[in-house]
Amino acid sequence: MILAGIITVNGIAQEVVIKGRVLEFLDRKELKGIEVRLESEGEPVMTDGSGEFLLISKSKGHQKLLISAPQYQTLIFPLVIGSQDIDLGPVYLKRDLEVEKTDNLVTLTEAELIDEAGNESNSGFLQATRDIFLNRAAFDFGQVFFRVRGYDSREGSILVNGIPMNRNWDGRPQWNNWGGLNDVFRNQEFSYGLEASDHAFGRPMGITLIDASPFGARPGIRISAAASNRTYRNRLMATYHSETGEKGFRHTLSLSRRWAEQGYVTGTPYDAYSIFVSSGVALNPNHTLGLTLINAYNSRGRSAALTDEVAELAGPRYNPYWGLLGGSTRNSRNRTIHEPVIMLDYDYSKNDLRFRIAAAFQTGSTGFSRIGYYDAPNPDPTYYRYLPSFYLNSPIGANFSGAEEARMSFLKRSQWPWWSLYEANNAPAQAGRAAYVYYEDQREEDIFSLNTVFNLPLSRNVKIDAGVLLQESGIRSFSRLNDLLGATFLLDEDNFSNTRNDLNGMIEKKEGEIFGYHYRIDTGHLMSFIQTRFYWKQWDFYVAGEYAEKSFQRDGFFLNERYPDASLGKSEALNFRFWGIKSGLSFGINSRHWIKAHVYNGKRPPLLKHIFVNPRESNRIVPGLTGESVFSSDINYYLRLQRLKGRVSAYYSRFQHETEVNFFYVDSGFGSDFVQEVVTGLDRLHKGLEMGLEYEISPVVKLSLVAAAGNFEYASDPDVSINFDTSGAEGELRQSNGRIDLGPALIKGYKLPRGPQTALSFGIEYRDPSYWWVGVTANYLANNYRDIAFIKRTRSFLIDPDTGVEFENFSEEKYQSLLKHEPLPPVYLLNLTAGKSWLHKGKYISAFLSANNLFDEAFKSGGYEQSRNGNYGQMSKDNLSGSPSFGPKYWYGFGRTFFLNLAISF
Repeated sequence: MILAGIITVNGIAQEVVIKGRVLEFLDRKELKGIEVRLESEGEPVMTDGSGEFLLISKSKGHQKLLISAPQYQTLIFPLVIGSQDIDLGPVYLKRDLEVEKTDNLVTLTEAELIDEAGNESNSGFLQATRDIFLNRAAFDFGQVFFRVRGYDSREGSILVNGIPMNRNWDGRPQWNNWGGLNDVFRNQEFSYGLEASDHAFGRPMGITLIDASPFGARPGIRISAAASNRTYRNRLMATYHSETGEKGFRHTLSLSRRWAEQGYVTGTPYDAYSIFVSSGVALNPNHTLGLTLINAYNSRGRSAALTDEVAELAGPRYNPYWGLLGGSTRNSRNRTIHEPVIMLDYDYSKNDLRFRIAAAFQTGSTGFSRIGYYDAPNPDPTYYRYLPSFYLNSPIGANFSGAEEARMSFLKRSQWPWWSLYEANNAPAQAGRAAYVYYEDQREEDIFSLNTVFNLPLSRNVKIDAGVLLQESGIRSFSRLNDLLGATFLLDEDNFSNTRNDLNGMIEKKEGEIFGYHYRIDTGHLMSFIQTRFYWKQWDFYVAGEYAEKSFQRDGFFLNERYPDASLGKSEALNFRFWGIKSGLSFGINSRHWIKAHVYNGKRPPLLKHIFVNPRESNRIVPGLTGESVFSSDINYYLRLQRLKGRVSAYYSRFQHETEVNFFYVDSGFGSDFVQEVVTGLDRLHKGLEMGLEYEISPVVKLSLVAAAGNFEYASDPDVSINFDTSGAEGELRQSNGRIDLGPALIKGYKLPRGPQTALSFGIEYRDPSYWWVGVTANYLANNYRDIAFIKRTRSFLIDPDTGVEFENFSEEKYQSLLKHEPLPPVYLLNLTAGKSWLHKGKYISAFLSANNLFDEAFKSGGYEQSRNGNYGQMSKDNLSGSPSFGPKYWYGFGRTFFLNLAISF
């Protein structure tokens, strides 16, 4: 942002003409379509083909004239308007290097947005802001899955062309739905935290509005090529924005391709393409109509979390999921996402009055592939029986020779044994029956959305915003046999109870057929909000309310033998009504210091994925299911001096009455080894401080200091129950109806697995007047905690299943030692970014380079405790050697990585 000198013209006339001519700084070329407006007046004018503009104003006294355009620095002219017309003459706009930098840095967060177990960062929300703290959080802290304020990404709202993109299943946006479309998704508006927004009521994290219409883009063509050693190796992008035609039409086309035989982690192929087509027509200066198609496909090989034992044997970059087949690398676990969306939007805008209605239909699928095994050994090379710890923790004493044999065997055969699976399936004893299959869990979803938003200024001091959203979605979930690996058929039975999954279908399933489970969940969603904003000289105030309804219903397509009365057909319909109210106050001490405070209180329904105990098999609903309560508040101090600017914030949020459903294998005597853990009454507390400061030493050198100190912890002792299949069970287990209440988990005060809770960063940046720049940041991140196992912290965990009383050898000291919840080691990262741009014969050329983790530090970015040990006795025996078979598993961050991008625009 550039501040020009004050221009003063005295007089008392009613109207004043302000005119000028806008040129490109480097080549003095006229700029068409540049927006010019007075800050106090809402109606802008645009420059013509000669770069000239003419603005008529009735305002008097001190005013600010804003000249802005995408990819350029906003120019601000302080004016004192009197009676005489004002001729600014030639005005020169400079390219905004920050935009160029951000466009490239967006790519750097793609790997961090979500990992293999949903341990995602919320950095995708932060790319539209110039706030120094949020920028550093997105582009430097995100490498360690830092989450601003410890929030899950469900706490932020994403809107694309007015359509909410958060999914019903987990409340999160699916970033891959627009991956690779940086060029057309750069026009973003971000409202942080509980700030008021023109477009929606919002959530505690804030709202990001992405305007991908062709009217917000500068005409021209941009082509770029990138190389990296992160999730993909290569990227090509091409984007075209048309001029406005004679009949008011504008068009945008963007194509993107990203690929790699493997990413930074071995055996992780990457294949993605994206197509974006948008056409709009300006019916007149106030009415526009647009049609947009987004078609993005993404397929990626996955990697595994590792125990300390495996990481010491094979290294932190080890990935057991891939192996060689016919000389080629094949990953046993792949994630594929393809969910195209078509949008239609109408926009009426005049002065500050705006009415927008948008409709969208999205369809497609998300798939997670894996190997299934039936009456056959687990083929995973890291299976606990194949590792040295299995022999060291033997109940009859440590077997050191067996442990050494296991170590040597693992090192020789540490990758996925594809050929062995084919051999097992082709064994004569199998008679065509599959012992191993390659299958995919698929979730197909159809979503129809209709959203209307109205912005009405009642006066210069009062504005009302209101909106209504209608949304219907249907999620069809099933598993499909992709490859029988040389077999002829699969018996569609449960591994543990030998009961059928589909009594109405054929027991022998062939390649390409659905097996295991098949059901649909329909969701209906109505949401409305109204917001009133008040403006005074130094004070701004708003109050907003939300009312919404949501309904869920499962429809099973398989008659499951384990649940013959609760699997086929429709479940009970669940209906939730919820509300929210929030308010905010802003006080300007003066033009350089101001304070903002916000508060929110409301109710919301539980997440769809936590409503049914096990939707794959039955209609059973979590007992005593209730809605969630949320309270959130923050206070912010903003500073904007001539050389120093920044923000300091304090926040407090409490999330109550949450529900979780977890699935895992457990050895505890609860019937089947595969159980569903239902956790109810779960509370979370998030509080802390955040600070971002930027100091301009000179016009070309800036220093920055960013810090975050948070405390994110469990704030209740939730109730835990175990649900399981009782087929074949006897006695008490049979009579338990497949559910055992374990009582409360004593977890209050335990830290949440929400990324580093402490972060500190120092940065220095040099920007040369000849359009090149370089920046370095030194980052420290600490107090990152792994996810805990709830079952281990119930008193039932201490009960000996053979005697029904507490274990005789129970030691409280040893128990607490085994459950000790220590933070992961702190992480130190040194990152470098650099760029250069040229203007050559009317073509704008740019180069960008980023190098992260320059010291190539190996670090744990997250992890979780395993729940396989179902009681204290088993956990104690598993830790006899100090190398447990079921110790915590961890993900490791990337070492030294780079990203290089070259682009040309014309």
